[in-house]
Amino acid sequence: MEPTYLARLVDPVLSQFIADFPAVSIIGPRASGKTTTARRYARTVLRLDDPGQLAVVRANPDASLRGLSEPILIDEWQEAPQVLGALKRSVDADPRPGRFLLTGSVRAELEGQTWPGTGRVVHLAMTTLCVREQLGHVAAVPLLERVSRSGARELSSPPSPLDARDYVRLALRGGFPEPALRLPDRARATWLDSYVQQLVTRDARAIETARDPQRLRRFFEVLAANTAGIVDNKTLYEAAGVHRTTAEAYEHLLRNLFVAEAVPAWSTNRLKRLLKVPKRYLVDAGLAASTLNTDEAGVMRDADLLGRLLDTFVMAQFRADLGASPSRARTYHLRTEGGRHELDLLFELPGGRVIGVEVKAAAAVDQRDARHLTWLREALGERFAHGLVLHTGPGSFELGDRITAAPISALWA
Repeated sequence: MEPTYLARLVDPVLSQFIADFPAVSIIGPRASGKTTTARRYARTVLRLDDPGQLAVVRANPDASLRGLSEPILIDEWQEAPQVLGALKRSVDADPRPGRFLLTGSVRAELEGQTWPGTGRVVHLAMTTLCVREQLGHVAAVPLLERVSRSGARELSSPPSPLDARDYVRLALRGGFPEPALRLPDRARATWLDSYVQQLVTRDARAIETARDPQRLRRFFEVLAANTAGIVDNKTLYEAAGVHRTTAEAYEHLLRNLFVAEAVPAWSTNRLKRLLKVPKRYLVDAGLAASTLNTDEAGVMRDADLLGRLLDTFVMAQFRADLGASPSRARTYHLRTEGGRHELDLLFELPGGRVIGVEVKAAAAVDQRDARHLTWLREALGERFAHGLVLHTGPGSFELGDRITAAPISALWA
């Protein structure tokens, strides 16, 4: 019996893309549910992880696409990149919408300057499961849209029953569908460790065959230890024990595999002396914790790690929301030189208005926890839409003009 499909935030976006464009590429981390979602819209599936189908496509990619019922899903396209050229030629000859779906876990070919799909294929980013999806709340209005529309009035809700330990459990569960929804804790840890092992061996070699799996794993572990952190490149590279050029190649590789992300620093001519260093994240807090071989008790004993994993977890919720949101908000972080002022996340809305977010691993917060948001509000004036202090306590309350404290669960309440 086939398991019940869990609705995803990108479903309505994907449905619209199929109605509007000839080819849609769903991109995101391996095992995040891309194929499961795409299969619901496809009439024919070409699985290029199947040796028989792969051999046919490699031998004659153009012929392999002819005469099939559409939409045609080409799953794991990176196993036969030549199929992209065949898709281009087919779309050039017949540009009707709804002809092809692509799924894969590699960004490099899709965004390379030489890729033939430019102007013919639209990309749809799919993340790991957020809590809204796990709870079946996909129809709810995302937090950023609620706040940008009505400010603090949209945050009134019953007190959250969750505390810091509950949020840690959610973070450690992560968002990969298999371990998050179906596996017990012990099996979940094994699955995530296997994921990392395959990532640094098989998945990495799909892009660059010359990479050393042991050194790549060590670099990945350093990224996990610094998730949600702003660290200079030299410190990161020295901690991993690799040269600058090697580390840059490894980081680029992990971003191409959708497991690492660099959130850029925000800049504006209204503020001076802002740092330009990106803030690095692993895309899944459970994956980070598994890589660091830690558990709930270990996280609760380490204040620095607790803060990093909660920040990473919160960022994953926003990332899923933004991928399916019509607002097209852009994600940044902010820090001034010397660290006098900083914000964990800053979202720039169309028109230049911003929402600032602080993530606090504390059950009780006050105006001191909002001081950086207050500074930004005074500096930007009306351009400052709202500020949020997301905490592990129970309630929502105002901390000043356009600044609100709310439990982390407001992201899915």
